[in-house]
Amino acid sequence: MGLIYDLSTKYKTLSIVGMAKNAGKTTALNYLIEEADDEGIRLGITSTGRDGETTDLVTGTEKPKVFLYEDTIVSVPSQLYDLAEAGLEIVEMTKFGTAIGQLMLCRVADSGYVQIAGPVATADTKKMCAQMFDLGCELIMIDGAIDRKSIASPETSDAIILSTGAVISRSMKKVVEETSHIVNLYNLPELEEGRVRTVLEENIQKEKVMLVNKDDEVEVLDLSTGLGASRYIDDAITEDTRYVYIPGAFTNSVIADIQPDKMKRVRFVLKDPTRIFINALNWRQLIKKGFDVSVMKNIEIAAVTVNPYSPNGYTFDHGVLRDTMQEALPNIPVIDVRL
Repeated sequence: MGLIYDLSTKYKTLSIVGMAKNAGKTTALNYLIEEADDEGIRLGITSTGRDGETTDLVTGTEKPKVFLYEDTIVSVPSQLYDLAEAGLEIVEMTKFGTAIGQLMLCRVADSGYVQIAGPVATADTKKMCAQMFDLGCELIMIDGAIDRKSIASPETSDAIILSTGAVISRSMKKVVEETSHIVNLYNLPELEEGRVRTVLEENIQKEKVMLVNKDDEVEVLDLSTGLGASRYIDDAITEDTRYVYIPGAFTNSVIADIQPDKMKRVRFVLKDPTRIFINALNWRQLIKKGFDVSVMKNIEIAAVTVNPYSPNGYTFDHGVLRDTMQEALPNIPVIDVRL
């Protein structure tokens, strides 16, 4: 049995996320689609944007097309329907619109290449996935188009497949380091159940910076973001403050002016790891300074795929890249889908 069979026994929805453009995300998607056909697993395929076109609409470079097998359920906008090389039977018109037409759920009647697209909003993606399950899909794969790491949000799918590769850097060590950093971020500890979590959940829809003191009382600050607000957050942290909840993006500017003793005394809480925009080196330095962080919900990584080829003209040795990445991520399957 292949990887897709193992994944189908654990998850119902999987997002494929690229660490950068040309990291091999579409190649990974095609690999898993082919495996699913071999295993007799009925797939549902959708996207957070548009995928399957022969030329990248942003960079103008060639890209692999998406090949779908018979009986797959796929979301296709009306303006792309006639461009499909596969035979498509329209099963259901959805209520979800896109810039290139109303989304339709189609059954592949004759295998071939298809340009796919799907809803942009997470809530709409979840609703459409439910419709796909009603049509008999056993596993749904969501293509995270155009390097949208936000599709990794735990609200979107049960787990993600992370695609990485030589495009990240000419240094294999750097590729492995940056990939490991993302994996470690996505596996950050969740805030434990209890009164602190409860009071944050009760106020989280306000999308404001919040402080929780030693008596588990919450103070909602008049800050809708922590970006550039570190001085105000520092002023608000007192001897009694134990937790600081930051909505939205978390960058160095959020904590730049917070005093070191306060930094060590409080724990920062984020909605999920996709909000973090701090590189591996700076993150390690923060941790050494006593920085403590939890998330309301972390992200499960089901597998990592590696692409040894870079569009810039250099390559890594297939086996060395795969083995080095696997050594760095011993608990996650690592696959070179180009082999």
